[in-house]
Amino acid sequence: MRVTRLGAVRSTAAPSTPSADSATVEADDTGTPEASPATPPVSSAGEGTVAGLAIVALNNILSTSGVNVVCTIRTADDPEVGGPVIDISGEDSGLLIGRRGQTLQSLQFIVNLIVRREFGESVRVVLDVESYRQRREASLRDMANKVAERVLQTGRSITLEPMSAADRRIVHISLADREDISTESVGFGEDRKVTIIPKR
Repeated sequence: MRVTRLGAVRSTAAPSTPSADSATVEADDTGTPEASPATPPVSSAGEGTVAGLAIVALNNILSTSGVNVVCTIRTADDPEVGGPVIDISGEDSGLLIGRRGQTLQSLQFIVNLIVRREFGESVRVVLDVESYRQRREASLRDMANKVAERVLQTGRSITLEPMSAADRRIVHISLADREDISTESVGFGEDRKVTIIPKR
């Protein structure tokens, strides 16, 4: 596995180690992180920042899992997210998405638990795999609008398949400005769904 940190994450390695704005760590066949000679170990770098602690936590989790991926900080503090956004790519990255993004959500949940213990509940870290979140959001928006048109044609409500809270939010927001339909969440727990309803 290789983890890359960019710009906003600074090294806090020992003074004898040259500082750098970016650092790369690779795992050998045994899964043990090995720093390249010109860069400091990620496990000791940048933990004083939200992005730094998030990348260290993610590095530790993925090293244990043995997946071959590269993790890059897209932004250290996205105002819309409320914290850093970390991109994950590589030959094993698809394994980290899971069914309907559930594995990615679980991984993000664990990283957020670790980060919030240090920086508080207001901080949020977002993980993305090969731009999966952008593709998923575009797909959900397209689906929501197509179903909305079918609802108008038939005059009947349509309930979508069960979704995560994040996916339901995208559907609600996608249709929020329409005056001819409304949306509501129904069900409980993992079976919670969005119903699209025609306005009469």
